[in-house]
Amino acid sequence: MAKIELTEGPPHLLLTDHVEGERPIFIYRVANLDEAMHTLKKRGWKKAQTLEIPMGPCCSFTTPSGHRVAIYELSRPEVAKHFDGRFDF
Repeated sequence: MAKIELTEGPPHLLLTDHVEGERPIFIYRVANLDEAMHTLKKRGWKKAQTLEIPMGPCCSFTTPSGHRVAIYELSRPEVAKHFDGRFDF
């Protein structure tokens, strides 16, 4: 896994090889996961799965056109800091 910083601040690009499928997953941080999930469901998005990522709870969706999107709530901010400055690749 590698984190690429294209700018001084977010968004950052995370490259990984452990996710299945040909399409990338765009992951966005939200302030409140439950509220964001409720809003997306009201707009017709269908939840694919909920899971835990190192930074906190996460929910993934697939759009009608097949794009993969996930949202997460940062409940463990210390984990994000753990990756800062690492070059493991």
